[in-house]
Amino acid sequence: MPRRVKCRKVCHYPQTLEFLPQNNNAELEPIVLTVDEYEAIRLIDRRGMSQEQCAVFMQIARTTVQRIYETARKKLADFVVEGRPLRIEGGDFLLCNGSSTGCGCVDCFKQKLYEKYKEKGEDIMRIAVTYENGEIFQHFGHTEKFKVYDVQDGKVVASEVVDTNGQGHGALAGVLTALKADVLICGGIGGGAQMALAAAGIKLYGGVSGSADAAVEALLAGNLDYNPAVKCNHHGEHGEGHTCGEHGCGGHH
Repeated sequence: MPRRVKCRKVCHYPQTLEFLPQNNNAELEPIVLTVDEYEAIRLIDRRGMSQEQCAVFMQIARTTVQRIYETARKKLADFVVEGRPLRIEGGDFLLCNGSSTGCGCVDCFKQKLYEKYKEKGEDIMRIAVTYENGEIFQHFGHTEKFKVYDVQDGKVVASEVVDTNGQGHGALAGVLTALKADVLICGGIGGGAQMALAAAGIKLYGGVSGSADAAVEALLAGNLDYNPAVKCNHHGEHGEGHTCGEHGCGGHH
């Protein structure tokens, strides 16, 4: 029986998921860089970590980091030399929810949220809504606040407005996992953020507008008007149309 792959911790989902050469070689087979390979490149080449430091951050063995990193560098070389499209998707990973004491992020905002919201009853459903002045904010990646509702036995028992601390796009999925959110209600949302939510096991109701409170009540009543094919109209580069690969990591809470 093959050994189960250990999931690699990823700080946040990439903001851009697809790169196309200017000479429009979109018909060529794309190179697929997995999310955990992307994270190894980000930590080692962008942040300047050693492979040992990267291994601690991603919570895997150094030899695994070495293998992931070498594979990722080879794919990037093929992308540059061959001029093929590059797509980031799939892999064996877990989005960081701030629960790890060895997070490695400087002054990690998600750790602070996790400590505050980690106590959540098993019978509580937590709904997060992109929020501005009582209304549903229409661009997920730029939302500055979530309104968070705790629901028990079909009724809202508590609610609170939470600042996102300037997090944006893919990083917001990590904020929602730190909040232990089960559901997100929002307006427009890009493909990358949708994949990040799917990877975190968060149910999405997008394309919703109007009052945040009214939307939650409509969801609980079973008559929320939402768009299952919602997209973000602000950024075409966020990878709309891609679906999250099966990475075998199970639940992400």
